[in-house]
Amino acid sequence: MRIFRTTLLLVTLTLFLMIVGQYLGGRNGMTIGLGFAVVTNIFAYFFSDKIALKTSGAKPVTREQLPRLYEVMERLAAKANLPVPKLYVVPDAAPNAFATGRNPRHASVAVTQGLLQIMNDDELEGVIAHELSHVRNYDILISSVAATLAGAITWMAHWGWFFGYGDSDEGGNRGGGGNAILGLLLMILAPLGAMLLQLGLSRQREYAADATGVRMVGHPYGLISALQKLGAYNKRIPTTAISPSTSSLCIVKPLFGMSSMSSLFSTHPPLEDRIATLREMTVIPQR
Repeated sequence: MRIFRTTLLLVTLTLFLMIVGQYLGGRNGMTIGLGFAVVTNIFAYFFSDKIALKTSGAKPVTREQLPRLYEVMERLAAKANLPVPKLYVVPDAAPNAFATGRNPRHASVAVTQGLLQIMNDDELEGVIAHELSHVRNYDILISSVAATLAGAITWMAHWGWFFGYGDSDEGGNRGGGGNAILGLLLMILAPLGAMLLQLGLSRQREYAADATGVRMVGHPYGLISALQKLGAYNKRIPTTAISPSTSSLCIVKPLFGMSSMSSLFSTHPPLEDRIATLREMTVIPQR
């Protein structure tokens, strides 16, 4: 199922890039879009984790620097029979966390400075268990590739506007009023379409990671408290590090200072629904 979902994502976004390319330059544009998609898919598979970490300003930390974080991670990784991921800290006051990488052997987990400051030990355990669940479920590959390709689609649509949208007519002329309008719509709709693809993959993934994390820890209480804090703080503190294209990786949706309309297309399910689902769980032994 993991292979099917990843393949479906890659094929869908590749077709999307080809359609954008066709509109930008006809058949030649479609060929360029296909080539761009192939290169982007390969690059995303091997380097999407590095992109997410780099764009967020995440810095690697050692056990000596953050023994508390390493202790929690090593204990939970041993319970889940997983390699210990590389650990990073993002210099951001907004509390959040994300996991990235193509498989458990190449996984990384990043937490923000704000998260470390507000979480007690039980809450930190709940957050780390959630992120390790993404690693265990191979969600990190799908999310990282989706984030990278969504950024590529946004880039093509944005820069295509400046270089001239639309097919050439029979006389070889480009542009025109109609093409200008269609080009503007494409610049808006292409990133929106990429975001909707991420949305379709992300929401159920968060519920699954919550449930797997609860089984890993043995109870839902730390994660419930952590989500409550994260929801409250992220309503007040905009992120200064995490980009919109990688926000789907985070445990909760970051605040970007945008209007509430963005919540209509959130890649995360409502926190109230996640917390309500967790409250229905009792102590659950790890499988």
